[in-house]
Parts: sequence; C-alpha cells; structure tokens
Amino acid sequence: MDFLKVDVYTKSQAVDVLVMQLSELGINGFEIHDSADFDEFLENKDANWDYVDDELMGLKTVPTHITLYLQDNAQGLETLAELKGVVNELFGKDPDFYGSPDIQIGNVREEDWANNWKQYYKPFNVGEKLIVKPSWENIPDTHGRKVLEIDPASSFGTGQHHTTKMVMELLEDIVTGGEKMLDLGCGSGILSIAGLLLGAKEAVMADIFDNAVKTAAENAAKNGFGADRVKAYRGNVIDDAQLRGKIGAGYNIITANIVADVIIGMSGIFGSFLAGNGTLVVSGIIDERLDEVMGALNKNGFTAVKKSNAEGWNAIVLKRNGETE
Repeated sequence: MDFLKVDVYTKSQAVDVLVMQLSELGINGFEIHDSADFDEFLENKDANWDYVDDELMGLKTVPTHITLYLQDNAQGLETLAELKGVVNELFGKDPDFYGSPDIQIGNVREEDWANNWKQYYKPFNVGEKLIVKPSWENIPDTHGRKVLEIDPASSFGTGQHHTTKMVMELLEDIVTGGEKMLDLGCGSGILSIAGLLLGAKEAVMADIFDNAVKTAAENAAKNGFGADRVKAYRGNVIDDAQLRGKIGAGYNIITANIVADVIIGMSGIFGSFLAGNGTLVVSGIIDERLDEVMGALNKNGFTAVKKSNAEGWNAIVLKRNGETE
C-alpha cells in the first residue's frame, strides 16, 4: 500500500497542541522534528556521552515540523483535507504561537494533490437509499437510489470517510419527511444534502471556515437545493450568541460530525436548538474519547438510543432524557 508523507511545519511551543489535534483526527503515528530537542539534550548535565550521531546532530538546525503518513487512497486524502482545515484555523487564529500554515505533501505539489482523488473517487452506495458520485462520473442506472453529487474540495466530507458515511446511514432511519435540519460543522454540506434528498424540508448549515460555508452552499445548489431550502452561516456557535440567535430553534434533527472536544464544547447548547422529541446525531469520535463524549452529553440531558462503530470511529444517535424514538 502506498502512503503520502505529510510534513506540518510549526513552532516548538505548538507541537504538543498539534499532536493532540492529530490524535483527534485519528492520526496516531507521527515523527516530531524539533531543534529544541537538541538544545534539551545538550543541557542535560546528567547525560554521559562522548559521541552524537548524525541523526541527532541533524536536529540542531532542523525547522520544527511533524511528519505523518496517510494512506494514498480516498480516506487518506479526505483526512488530509480535514488536516488542512484544522491547520488553517489554528494558525490563522494565533500565528505568533503556531507560525505560518505550511503543509508539505511528499513529492506532490499543493495544486496537484487534489487531482489524485479522481483515481479513487468513484460512485458508491450509502445505506439503502443513496448513491454518492463526483460530477465527472455518469450513472446510467441508479436502481432507485437518490443521487448525491459532490466533488472533493478543501472542505471535509465526500462521504467516504467512516464518520460521514455512518451519519448518512443513520439518517435513512431518522428522516421520515418534512424535518427541519441543522448541521453544525457542515464541511462540504454533504449531511444536509443527504437529509434533504431523504425528505427533510429545510436545512441550516454552520461552520467556522469561510471556505466550508461557501462550498456547502454551492454543493447544495448543485444538488438542486437553493436558498429557499438551505441557509449557511459562518461562525462558532459555542461562543457566538448572535449566531445562535440567527440559527434559531425548533430543529427536528441536528448533526455534528466534528471531533470530540468540539462536541463536548457544544454539549450544553444542543438542546437549545432541538424541537420536542428532536434527534441529535454526533460523529467523528475516536474510541479513546467515546466515554468522555458520552459523559458530557449525558450530563446535559441526552441519552444514546443507537451507536455505530467503524474502524475506531463512532457515531451516536441521542434523544433528550424522557423522549423516545
């Protein structure tokens, strides 16, 4: 199996924070290259050494960066898209701490890496009712499935990653027709589009990235859903009361396919958006964080009614305490 080598350049003080973010994305294997490690080695007065090998000496002037390897396939490229989004967000908010966003991808030029999708991204079925395809593929016979067209972009969410696919599969049983839907951390907008294709009446999408909001709205229009049925907002619902006011309440379905820390941060406000007997679907949770996320949701009045797991990732369907499916 082929792999993409990815180097994320940053500053020494930001390494630990970035490592935590990598773990949230399900990336647990990486190498840290940091000249500060060489300085720490030299300052270790208790060390007994009279020889320093070339590899250690190489740390003396190396730019601080984290090296990781992603499978050179559709899921690896989707993880890379999400990594790019995380890096742009963090570095953009605090460049003095993180440095300038700089991701080097093996021998692949930045402008070319997205083209690799075409060799992997083919039409595929999701659940029993949907088929997802890129714009360059034609499907002569969908066998009665609804077609969701979406192209790879810098916004996370083409449907091939387990976190996204599980939510779409769960929505098949949740959407019965006419629902009002809210997608927090919408990425490409794929979950809202899936919900609308399955019969939801309208969808509101929100994301902290400008590009995601723009892309999500474009993707919705590409699938036949205009401004009369879809709205997209940029901002952080956790700390932006004005945005929460724009979004409003009374949603029958909320989806949040993000990461554990953000879901925990939102756990206290999900209920304010939901209609009576509404359904919350959260995803993007690695096994190691599942209990922590469930603890936060339980504390804020939610009970799990269904769970899905795929290769270390989890999606959960929840109701408010006392409500049933």
